[in-house]
Amino acid sequence: MAYIIGLTGGIASGKSTVSKMFHEAGFPIVDADIAARKVVEKDTEGARQLRAIFGAEVFQEDGELNRQKLGGIIFHDSEKREALNAVVHPLVRQWMLSERDRLIASGHAVIVFDIPLLIESKLQGMVDTIIVVYVDEKTQLDRLMERNDFSKSEAKARIASQMPLTEKISYADIVIDNSHTLDETKQQVNELIQTFLK
Repeated sequence: MAYIIGLTGGIASGKSTVSKMFHEAGFPIVDADIAARKVVEKDTEGARQLRAIFGAEVFQEDGELNRQKLGGIIFHDSEKREALNAVVHPLVRQWMLSERDRLIASGHAVIVFDIPLLIESKLQGMVDTIIVVYVDEKTQLDRLMERNDFSKSEAKARIASQMPLTEKISYADIVIDNSHTLDETKQQVNELIQTFLK
C-alpha cells in the first residue's frame, strides 16, 4: 500500500509552490482542484446534477460550466455553496481515490494529495500524514493582494472565508513555514523529501 501525504494550506500560503517542489522531486500529485474541474466537465454526472440545482444559466453555450457565474452565486449564499459542495465533494473524493489506485498499480510508493480544503472537508482519513503550508497573516494578505490584484478589503474577505492558518496548523503532522524566502521553503521541503524517500 502506498503512503499518502495530504498537502494543504490557505489561499496565498504557497501550497501550490510546495506541491510543485514535491512534483519536481518525482512524487505524483493528485490535485483536488483538477479533480473538481474534471468531475463537472461537459456531459459528466456532476454537470448534470449542477444543471438540476442551479439551472442552465450557470453553463456556457458550449455546455461547459461558467465558473465565474457559479462563483458569484455561491460566494454570497452559504446554502447554495453547501448544495454545490454536496454534489462536488463526493465526486472529487471518488476521482482522487481512483487516481490513487491507478498510481499504486503503476508502482508509486508515496503519493501527494494536494487538497486545499482537506481539514474543512474532513478528509483526514484519506491520508497518512498532513502537511500544512503556513504563512503569517500579514504575508498572506500582502501576497494575495499582489497576486490577484485585490484591494485590501477584497483580500481580507477571501482570507476570512477560510479556516485561519493558525487553526489549521493544529491539525498538522508537519508544518512548512513559507513566511520567508523561497530557498528556506525549499530547504524544508528537501528535508521532508529525504525522510519520505526512506
